[in-house]
Amino acid sequence: MWRTRAAAACVICRSLANKSYGIKRKTPPQNLHLASRSLHHPSYPSSKFPRPPLRISIQLFSSLNRLPLRKAKLLNVKYGYQLRRNFWLARLASRLLKIRYLILGSAVGGGYTAKKTYDQWKDMMPDLDEYKWIVPDFFWELDEHIDLEKLIKALPDADDLAKLLPDFDKIGESFASLKGFFSPGSPGETAFRATDQGYDNDKQFKKQGLLGELILLQQQIQQHEEEARRATGQYNMGSSQQKRKVSDKEKIDQLQEELLRTQLKYQRMLERLEKENKELRKLVLQRDDKGIHQRKLKKSLIDMYSEVLDILSDYDANYNTQDHLPRVVVVGDQSAGKTSVLEMIAQARIFPRGSGEMMTRSPVKVTLSEGPHHVALFKDSSREFDLTKEEDLAALRNEIEIRMRNSVKEGCTVSTETISLSVKGPGLQRMVLVDLPGVISTVTSGMAPDTKETIFSLSKAYMQNPNAIILCIQDGSVDAERSIVTDLVSQMDPQGKRTIFVLTKVDLAEKNVASPSRIQQIIEGKLFPMKALGYFAVVTGKGNSSESIESIKEYEEEFFQNSKLLKTCMLKAHQVTTKNLSLAVSDCFWKMVRESVEQQADAFKATRFNLETEWKNNYPRLRELDRNELFEKAKNEILDEVISLTQVTPKHWEEILQKMLWERVSTHVIENIYLPAAQTMNSGTFNTTVDIKLKQWTDKQLPNKAVEVAWETLQEEFSRFMTEQKGKEHDDIFDKLKQAVKEETIKRHKWNERAEDSLRVIQHNALEDRSISDKQQWDAAIHFMEETLQSRLKDTESVIEDMVGPDWKKRWLYWVGRTKEQNIRNETKNELEKLIKRDEEHAAYLANDEVTTVRKNLEARGVTVDPCLIKDTWHQIYRRYFLKTALNHCNLCRRGFYYYQRHFVDSELECNDIVLFWRIQRMLAITANTLRQQLTNTEVRRLEKNVKEVLEDFAEDNEKKVKLLTGKRVQLAEDLKKVREIQEKLEAFIEALHQEK
Repeated sequence: MWRTRAAAACVICRSLANKSYGIKRKTPPQNLHLASRSLHHPSYPSSKFPRPPLRISIQLFSSLNRLPLRKAKLLNVKYGYQLRRNFWLARLASRLLKIRYLILGSAVGGGYTAKKTYDQWKDMMPDLDEYKWIVPDFFWELDEHIDLEKLIKALPDADDLAKLLPDFDKIGESFASLKGFFSPGSPGETAFRATDQGYDNDKQFKKQGLLGELILLQQQIQQHEEEARRATGQYNMGSSQQKRKVSDKEKIDQLQEELLRTQLKYQRMLERLEKENKELRKLVLQRDDKGIHQRKLKKSLIDMYSEVLDILSDYDANYNTQDHLPRVVVVGDQSAGKTSVLEMIAQARIFPRGSGEMMTRSPVKVTLSEGPHHVALFKDSSREFDLTKEEDLAALRNEIEIRMRNSVKEGCTVSTETISLSVKGPGLQRMVLVDLPGVISTVTSGMAPDTKETIFSLSKAYMQNPNAIILCIQDGSVDAERSIVTDLVSQMDPQGKRTIFVLTKVDLAEKNVASPSRIQQIIEGKLFPMKALGYFAVVTGKGNSSESIESIKEYEEEFFQNSKLLKTCMLKAHQVTTKNLSLAVSDCFWKMVRESVEQQADAFKATRFNLETEWKNNYPRLRELDRNELFEKAKNEILDEVISLTQVTPKHWEEILQKMLWERVSTHVIENIYLPAAQTMNSGTFNTTVDIKLKQWTDKQLPNKAVEVAWETLQEEFSRFMTEQKGKEHDDIFDKLKQAVKEETIKRHKWNERAEDSLRVIQHNALEDRSISDKQQWDAAIHFMEETLQSRLKDTESVIEDMVGPDWKKRWLYWVGRTKEQNIRNETKNELEKLIKRDEEHAAYLANDEVTTVRKNLEARGVTVDPCLIKDTWHQIYRRYFLKTALNHCNLCRRGFYYYQRHFVDSELECNDIVLFWRIQRMLAITANTLRQQLTNTEVRRLEKNVKEVLEDFAEDNEKKVKLLTGKRVQLAEDLKKVREIQEKLEAFIEALHQEK
């Protein structure tokens, strides 16, 4: 707005000059209006002895960057020649009246007087150039959108302009009254003279930021105090000069009070300007959020920096690349007020509070940035907590406490896992702070034995970063000798080049400490051996957890205004209040960032080159897939393999199901159904026994066995597809993941519970059917029975061979012999075979007298044998004899289908065992078909759904992915991705940082 008015004033002057003289020429600066000359011709002297601009104490409290104003584009307005009038009457009238000259002369004279008074007033006022950034950037682009030519044409003529000129008499009176305030001898002049003496020394701190200004102010005030003490000491030699000494002392005290009053006055002025700035920026940001200005809002500088720190916290520092990026590390003794100081800086009560107990159990990274609304949110959550609402504040404190307790492992008290929190709000200073657990001297009950050492090591790990700013918090209400943190900070930063000392609870200290000079010694750094870059004293409330931030600010300001520590100059005005502390910390933080961030970017650039070279040498034909990308690739392969289950042919399913089901139930059918029924005397008894046993089997065991077989079949097919190698395309890096997915899916999958009930009815109906329709089915049943009996016969002969030992061929060919027990078994076998030859229709069991006869016959040959051994050997001998007889019967029944159709009438051949095996075979086929339908229609889809759920759960579990996707290749790709991301974000941050400069 200033430049727009200046441009208009300059054009007015040119217009007046051209209209006055009627010629086209360049008007000299001395003929222009004084306001125009002072704005557009700064090189032209406005006074004979220009006074250098004063740098008063308000500048010592500011950390705002001075942004250069953009140059406004002035329009070159051209006017044509005015014709010189030749009428003598008009010329005479104009010379006599000279109205135009009177108006112009009055304007120039009044303007000169106002300019002279304004310059004097401006020299005495504080330099507010660094607040010009309050005006939004779009304002300076108004000249591109506003047609100044039309504006100039709309300006009034000289006659009309005279009517619009202000009353310079009133302006002069106002300037005179303001000048009187700053006249020599006035309080304002006295205060300003105290700061003028350090003007030359201020040049060397011009570019050092707020910390340099604080040091300068401290040096200036110390210089005034030294001069005051020297002035006082000069008159201590003689008693005759006592009266003059008292008057000088009063003058010194008056000077100190005036200086303090002036500092507080301009401190309040600064706070008022910052409050207005906060409201203005909030309004601008809100309008931008609503889309009024079609500008694309970029990510804030502090948010970009915080993202880099978040990535670095997850990055495993390999390849000698360490995280040396700056952050503000907040350390202090337990209950020293660390949390309260952070809350005052964040302007919200965001942390859980407790009465004397440890509340900070893990590091909390807080990123402060400016925004239109006062909100907070976690890095891994999208929920915003409105810090202006008490219910949201309570929810935020509860969430932080829950996250802290969840991060603490069993058997521990504190955790090294960092909780990342972002706080935005109007007027917040941009910085990144890390709140660490309070340092303790003694481990109390309920704490882990290593709690003290863990806190020490955690604090050292953060403070050993050479670019970290250490914010050392000391409780002012307790004895300084009880502090532990000062010794720890002295070890990590012995020179104090990056330490800021904060003394909390100064209000309690002033009441309790007998000697106030002790507080002065602490703030001046003379009590502790610890050195620091700056010292601050703050008050963080009255100890009531329900106090609001605003009430704490008011209490702090009121305390320091009335405190004797300030009135007696034990504390300096720039060393008090959390407002000054936050400004100083923010200024130091950004200074450290600008000095170190480019070096860190170069280090990560070199690390990236090394990792890329290692990848090219080890895996030249593979893409650089990190763990998440590999998981997505494996996920797609697994889903493709599950889909392959639906492509298995029904014939293949039924063959596998029928084969596995018969393997599972064949023993029961032979041992518990067929053999007992076959030992009956007639066919009627055989069929009755078979029917009863089949009914019992179907009701109790068969459906359950069938479902088990189907589920095992599905598992085997699923495992076969999952573990089957795809030739050259097979990647063994996915094997552990596929195995884990398979096991978890099988664990979660459950067969439909109603399947057994429907299957039981189908199996019962299949076994009730005895009608063999054609010769082909008859032959198939005979073949099925022969295969089953031959398999059982082979197993029985193998058992007998193990009992009696090798025969004579093997003994001669392989030079093996029989044991003593095998010889006894062999003699018993021979004796029992004689018994079967004598009675081919012998029953399945030996009578007791037959056992005695066999034993006596063996004893007669000198073989002592136990009756149990005789019965055991008989079971296997009779079983072999029965199976051979049944196989011979199968051969006889090959031509029995004709008799079967006639129900074996007029025939001695009975083939009921063939009908039994046909019923079993048909039941197996129908059961396999039913199970196949359940598999393809229901269970495969449910299995696919379970696989997707397992993959989704694994995708959200980073620990699971790290455990299942391992190896040098994965770790190298993961490190390469992280380093690239860090480098790219650092470069983007550096570019934005340079643009902000």
